[in-house]
Amino acid sequence: MSDATGAPTLRGAAVGRSIGIGLMYGLWKPRVLGAWRVPAAGPVILAVNHSHNIDGPMLMGTAPRPVHFLIKKEAFVGPLDPFLHGIGQIEVDRSVVDRTAITHALGVLADGGVLGIFPEGTRGEGDFASLRAGLAYFAVRGGAPIVPVAVLGSTERRGRLIRGLPPLRSRVDVVFGDAFDASGGDGRRTRGALDEATLRIQAKLTAHLESAKRLTGR
Repeated sequence: MSDATGAPTLRGAAVGRSIGIGLMYGLWKPRVLGAWRVPAAGPVILAVNHSHNIDGPMLMGTAPRPVHFLIKKEAFVGPLDPFLHGIGQIEVDRSVVDRTAITHALGVLADGGVLGIFPEGTRGEGDFASLRAGLAYFAVRGGAPIVPVAVLGSTERRGRLIRGLPPLRSRVDVVFGDAFDASGGDGRRTRGALDEATLRIQAKLTAHLESAKRLTGR
């Protein structure tokens, strides 16, 4: 849910986590590896590869803490609009510099919460090949460590009942990596500094994804 200013609340994200746990473990068989790597308290950013629509809900149901995701405004349609806002998710207009979304995301970090980001910007190959500078901005500006997350298995096969979803009761792996600091340690927030941070982040995320694939055999 949101507060009087429209900002997402921890209570709302906690409700979303409860729903995610029920749905994801009820419909599939998540195998969660390395969840202990997520800091138990304080601001943190979960950077997730994105190849299927269930990746976000899967992480909401398997992460050890409630997550506020930045989600494209196109998803906030019909009954999903009040529902997504109600479970503490952040609507973002990707066609402009969405200052409201930026304020809400930074507010989550300032309050010591967990911000979930798909750094590729949209659903794709899920290989972190194309990163946007937004992740670096939030990490540097919010002073939050980044935990890379690989969701594997959501696109391997199609279900028989619902072709757009993985087969029911199939295994989906969620692998959390080591937290790292994206800043250069000099406190700079210039465009150049963010570009450098983005390159560091991309190297870390790509390395984690490859490690997760070896670990899971995916």
